[in-house]
Amino acid sequence: MDAFLLTYGIDWLNLLVRWLHLITGIAWIGASFYFVWLDNSIRPPAPGSELALRGVSGELWAVHGGGFYNPQKYLVAPATLPPTLHWFKWEAYWTWISGFSLLCIVYYFNASAMMIDRSVADLSTWQAVGIGLATLVIGWTVYDLLCRSPLGKHDALLGIVMYVLIVAAGFALSKLLSGRAAYIHVGAMLGTIMVGNVLMVIMPGQRKMVAAMQAGQAPAAIHGQRAKQRSVHNNYFTLPVLFIMISNHYAMTYSHAWNWLVLAAMMAAGVLIRHFFNLRHKGRVAWGFPLAGVAILIAVAVAIAPKPVVRTAAVVDFGQVQAIVAQRCVACHAAHPTQAGFSAAPLGVQLHRPELIRQHAAAIYKQVVQLKAMPIGNLTGITEDERAVIGTWYEAGAK
Repeated sequence: MDAFLLTYGIDWLNLLVRWLHLITGIAWIGASFYFVWLDNSIRPPAPGSELALRGVSGELWAVHGGGFYNPQKYLVAPATLPPTLHWFKWEAYWTWISGFSLLCIVYYFNASAMMIDRSVADLSTWQAVGIGLATLVIGWTVYDLLCRSPLGKHDALLGIVMYVLIVAAGFALSKLLSGRAAYIHVGAMLGTIMVGNVLMVIMPGQRKMVAAMQAGQAPAAIHGQRAKQRSVHNNYFTLPVLFIMISNHYAMTYSHAWNWLVLAAMMAAGVLIRHFFNLRHKGRVAWGFPLAGVAILIAVAVAIAPKPVVRTAAVVDFGQVQAIVAQRCVACHAAHPTQAGFSAAPLGVQLHRPELIRQHAAAIYKQVVQLKAMPIGNLTGITEDERAVIGTWYEAGAK
């Protein structure tokens, strides 16, 4: 009972932290998208106008919620520091804090089930967790060094190099961790890079600009330029990260034999679609980018479509299927799971009674036979012959 209550308490912690992560993530992404849109949408004032003489590099008019707004951006900074200055940082910090907490709750505290797939690599719990943590640290370090190197002065080339390195990280992780854990750690690496940009570059630069103005000095433009570059990088990382956040619901992606290549393609599609919107906000419409992104998505959908299942020639009795499900699935999918880390059946799918197996036959066929995503990490060691038995039973009518 104590173990059950502990697992139940962890489930509630998971729920509350995930809710917090969603709330703060929406706040951070909303602010980020808005300011990138603002930068791309403002137009320079007329030469010699009052705004131009005040050092305003661009402005726009907008209407929202029944009110009119007139945001303005200065080339470097206004002549005097305003008494009230709004900062945007806690949304980013709390998104990462809650995200890393989720990583610990869901993956690191239950690494044997969520991170390790012994058909991929026979790791210990600490090895799996160590690989996950190292991914975050190494990812930020390499990215930051590249941005500070001469390569950082060439945005397009830097973007290509970073994409190649991110894909390489996904490939390496797919050979060490379960597919689901590999995906989430690529996302966590990108999220760490994004919050690192805010914490280590954007905020320090803004503080230096404010400190210079408080000292009666003109702030250096380089701080704003560096912050803008990192902010744009975060903008392009966002759609790939959002895909990874929801990918755990779609085993067809992370359970595929070429899962790292699927991830690379999905990330590329996200970047192309985001680039279209960034150009559009600048007044340029380039339909080739979103069309290329959609083409990639269609190609992925076709490429990973389930292949015909190898069936056993024998007639399958339901008792055979029930025995396999009882041995390989019920540890998690029961009214009271016995698998450590589960206080309730995942997604509410229970399979401990015959009528429940028949009720969820389509889901069993999809997850166990077609996608081979279940049992998770093949914890219970289901065999290919057993998958074939279930496939034959389902295709014969699941009676």
